[in-house]
Amino acid sequence: MVDTHQRLATETEVNANGIDQAIERTQGYLLDEQYEEGYWWGELESNPTMEAEFLLLNYFLGLKDPVRWHKLANHILGQQRSDGTWGQYYGAPGDLSTTVECYFALKLAGISPDLPLMAKARVFILEKGGVPGTRVFTKIWLALFGQWKWSGVPVMPAELMLLPNWLPVNIYEFSSWARSTIVPLLILMDRKPVHEPPPWAAIPELFPDGPDNTDYSIKRPNKPIGWEAFFYAADLVIRMVERLPVNPARGFAIRKAERWVLDHQEADGSWGGIQPPWVYSIMAIEGFEGFMIEEGDSLRVQACVSPVWDTGLAMMAMLDSDVPGDDPDVVRAGEWLMKQQVVRGGDWQVKAGNVPPGGWAFEFENDSYPDVDDAAVIATVLHRTKLPDEAKKQGALDRCVRWIEGMQSSNGGWGSFDKDNTRTFIARIPFSDFGETIDPPSVDVTAHVLELLGSLGKGIEDEHVKSGLKYVLRDQESDGSWFGRWGVNYVYGTGSVLPALRAIGIGPDDARVKLAAKWMVDHQNPDGGWGESPASYVDPAQRGNGPSTASQTAWALVTLLAADEGDNPATLRGVNYLLSTQRPDGAWDEPHFTGTGFPGYGVGQRMERLPLEGEPGFQGQELPAGFMINYHMYRIYWPLAALGRYRRWRREKSA
Repeated sequence: MVDTHQRLATETEVNANGIDQAIERTQGYLLDEQYEEGYWWGELESNPTMEAEFLLLNYFLGLKDPVRWHKLANHILGQQRSDGTWGQYYGAPGDLSTTVECYFALKLAGISPDLPLMAKARVFILEKGGVPGTRVFTKIWLALFGQWKWSGVPVMPAELMLLPNWLPVNIYEFSSWARSTIVPLLILMDRKPVHEPPPWAAIPELFPDGPDNTDYSIKRPNKPIGWEAFFYAADLVIRMVERLPVNPARGFAIRKAERWVLDHQEADGSWGGIQPPWVYSIMAIEGFEGFMIEEGDSLRVQACVSPVWDTGLAMMAMLDSDVPGDDPDVVRAGEWLMKQQVVRGGDWQVKAGNVPPGGWAFEFENDSYPDVDDAAVIATVLHRTKLPDEAKKQGALDRCVRWIEGMQSSNGGWGSFDKDNTRTFIARIPFSDFGETIDPPSVDVTAHVLELLGSLGKGIEDEHVKSGLKYVLRDQESDGSWFGRWGVNYVYGTGSVLPALRAIGIGPDDARVKLAAKWMVDHQNPDGGWGESPASYVDPAQRGNGPSTASQTAWALVTLLAADEGDNPATLRGVNYLLSTQRPDGAWDEPHFTGTGFPGYGVGQRMERLPLEGEPGFQGQELPAGFMINYHMYRIYWPLAALGRYRRWRREKSA
């Protein structure tokens, strides 16, 4: 007997009433989730280093709270796998650095190392090389507690603050998130503070040869020539300079770093709206309070919050599913977004010059770092919304478009937070074994900009559209797909590009559109859905492959509908997958991570050749330098948008 799920996934017809009912259920769910002020805000789930590092921060600052620590420890233990490890995303292999941080935080919270799962974690850690094999940020945390020597951390001299912006190396060559993390670290790494834990919380058992027999020197690069070798030599020179008895520039550099940190603090007490700058700006404990989720006897910490992004995409889904642009709930959301537009300058002006502000940020409070992706999505949905003061709205859209056009990089694409933030050699410094160090243009952000410009009536004759289109088409893979920088992965990238091409006038008969649609059809799962694992960032065999998810199925459907493939059997099976997996309340279950903070390439973009094991930058499927995200609202508004677009496609075809 074939179960309902399998039967629906293989049908080539879709029940119109079923679509209407599914759309109504999800619209109702979204409206129930809307806040009184008009915005939507879903949880941003990442990995348990968030809770571990928050616990470490509290301990370091002497803010002992047994109740809170107990709840944090409960959440960390709840995230531990049966093999004793912790990982970077749902279904990921155990990660060494994540497991070390969680193990140490649990010991500080009073969890016995003799528990069976702690013992399993210890075995895994030692098998993977122990503390000496962890990433730089983990070693910095351990150095703060005397569990690693500061001499074993790559040097970042405070004098970096004194380098002018026109030099190849200065703080503005780092991405916005790396910059706002590194500046406060310059102060910490100069002071090298240590807060020793009690002996019972120390972790000598995580060193294969014991702490006293460990080599704390920075590993010499394999190749004697290249950027890695250059920065390694620079590290040695800087260490010698630091031993000089007098360094008059150091004090001035530290004061400049302190002023920079204070000048960049947001109204909610945070820095940059993300976790690392808060932690290393060390005073920001109050900034965390709005980012915690407490449920019963458990407490978890978000790395960031996404109300602006969630609100824009929720509005898109409502509009795509035939809610009118003057609907009171949509208008309420639009009015809230209007208040969030960033109208003051920021770091992006260092490279973008005199371009006036006009973008939107991701979070509640982040006036320093508006991003192009949010701005493009918000402007697109505001254009489709009828607000009480249309003249005011048009002024906001004009400011946004002017800002976005001024942020276009020289290669035609758009990055997220900066213009022409592309110096890849910055990623070669020994310090940069974490995430992305730069913010070069990406196809998905560029596609969202093109979709905005197209919705405003600009076509391929427009200079900004023309150069952006060239960038996007240049990056199409030979199989027809596009790499996804801010979503997992080729399904997201391709799902971003095809609606953009359609918006600027490139029709479904275009050969590149047909090739992309074919790639998507070829990667449909037997159950009718689509899925892709974050492992695709490091394993080419995983491209377009993974368990089906609601959000990725929606991206695939959006792709096929933009290619006018609404009657393709693959499209019908995808729609049926969403209908058959929808919960009675209108939502979908999605434990898998389909969002990306960064894949961990360092350079921040698709690599021409993935490093092999033993080469600099190599990552396994655990993505030790990556940062994956499960946006809890992706499973709501993306399927709603896809079902709404499919219903519209059917209606237009029948007409």
